[in-house]
Amino acid sequence: MSIGLLIIRIVIGVTFAAHGSQKLFGWFGGPGLKGTAGWLDSLGIKPSTLAALLAGLGELVAGLLFALGLWLPISALLFIITMGVAILAVHNKSYWATQNGFEYPLALIAVAVGVAFIGPGAYAVHI
Repeated sequence: MSIGLLIIRIVIGVTFAAHGSQKLFGWFGGPGLKGTAGWLDSLGIKPSTLAALLAGLGELVAGLLFALGLWLPISALLFIITMGVAILAVHNKSYWATQNGFEYPLALIAVAVGVAFIGPGAYAVHI
């Protein structure tokens, strides 16, 4: 069971953290803070720079905590907040991701909350 949880935590956590680094730093082909703020501004989200910073930090911190198996309730809460805002602001056209729906953000929330309830398994950082 612990190996399975480790695989889930690393893949989902590192991917989520990488999305945050795209928003914050422009890594992995991302827009960086200025580009993310511009996109959020075009959606009518203000103050766009603060929103971009919070979105990027939420994804980065949630992903790193999740991958490490550290403070999973906090990580899950950050998943819920960041993906909840994404659903309300962007992914609200339908259920299906192919139609700009909330399918994928909801799946991320479910994985984060589910693992938080199960626990990180044996292979996690414990402080």
